Amino acid sequence: MSTAIYRLAVYAGSFDPPTLGHLDLIERASALFSDVIVGIGRHPSRSPLFSIEERLDLVSRVSSHLPNVKVEAFGGLLIQFCKQKQASVIVRGLRAATDFEYELQIAHANADLEPDVDTVFLPTRTKNGFISASLVREIASHGGDASRYAPKIVCEALKTKFSSP
Repeated sequence: MSTAIYRLAVYAGSFDPPTLGHLDLIERASALFSDVIVGIGRHPSRSPLFSIEERLDLVSRVSSHLPNVKVEAFGGLLIQFCKQKQASVIVRGLRAATDFEYELQIAHANADLEPDVDTVFLPTRTKNGFISASLVREIASHGGDASRYAPKIVCEALKTKFSSP
């Protein structure tokens, strides 16, 4: 007899724009944890292509098929957001060994600040290992076809964004 354990996980990033790699991690996290919050970070020092409202909308739309996923914006430290939401897990994706060193450093700092929140690393699927939001923006900014790297909804939003004067 098994009893389900409630585990709220947070998968955070800028999602500017959301990619197929992001969507894969959201789907995998939703299968592993009872509930997932996709946290979209507000960084006052950055100038994103898409506004926070646009990113909330895009991520909500691409993950709408996952009933245990919510999308929220946050400012400040991710670990404070997790504590506020009473999340017990942070999900981070790893594309390459270079990601691991940086992510491990952040995971150690988060564990020091809030020992009750664990970080779980999920390696990207091979087909998504090279995809990044900056790659998708670069392709789209030159009128290229980013449909192999981003959901259709995102590609349409990119076309609109880059065709605007």
